[in-house]
Amino acid sequence: MFHFIQKLFQSKAAVPAAWHAVTLTPAQARRHARWVGQHVFLNWLEPYFKAYHLHKGGAGGRRGFQVQPLRENGREGVLLFYDASIGPGNFRHFYEHLGERLVGLGYHRACADQCTQRKDHLAETTLKQLFKPNPTDCPDTGDCNQRFGLVTIDLVAVNGEPLFIRVASNAVRQPGFTPAASFEELLRDLLAAPPPTPETAALIPEYYQRF
Repeated sequence: MFHFIQKLFQSKAAVPAAWHAVTLTPAQARRHARWVGQHVFLNWLEPYFKAYHLHKGGAGGRRGFQVQPLRENGREGVLLFYDASIGPGNFRHFYEHLGERLVGLGYHRACADQCTQRKDHLAETTLKQLFKPNPTDCPDTGDCNQRFGLVTIDLVAVNGEPLFIRVASNAVRQPGFTPAASFEELLRDLLAAPPPTPETAALIPEYYQRF
C-alpha cells in the first residue's frame, strides 16, 4: 500500500494548488462533539496503537489495521491507513479528534488548511493541521519546553476517498529549546486508550458515511 501511494502521484507535474483555511460548520461541530461525547474514537485508538507496535516488531500482517512508520529529513511519523470498516465520516472525525487530543498534551493549533492538487484523472486533497507547543519554560534550564517538537496531522484523500492520516513530529534543534521527547512517546500519549466496547462499536454505522 505504501509503495502504491508513493507511485500514485509520480506521473505528471501537478497543477499548482493553493492552501486555504478550513473550519467546521456549526452543524459539523455539533455532530463532532456528539461523536466525541459518545467515545466513538475508542474503536480506533487502541487498534491503531497495537498495529503500530506489531509493525515495529516485525509482526504486522495483511489483516487488521495497516500502518507505516516514517522517518525522513529529521522528521518522524506514521501513516494510519484508512480501512473500509471505519467509514469516511468516522475517519474525518478521528482526524479531528487526534488534533484535539494533541491540544490536551500542551499544544495549540497554529493552522488548519486544505488544498487539492490534480494530476491526470486524480485529485489529491490534503487536510493539514499544524500544532506548536504552548510557550512554557523548563524549570531546570529556563529553556522553552518544546515537548515533542512541531507536530502535523494530515488527512489525505484521492478522488474523495480517504487514504490515510499522517502524524509527524519535527524537533526544533535551535538553542533555547529543551530536547524533544521521542515520537514513540507522542504516539503513546495520542493513541494509548482502553479498547473499544460493544457500545462504542454499535455507534460506527451512525457516523460511517457523513461527517
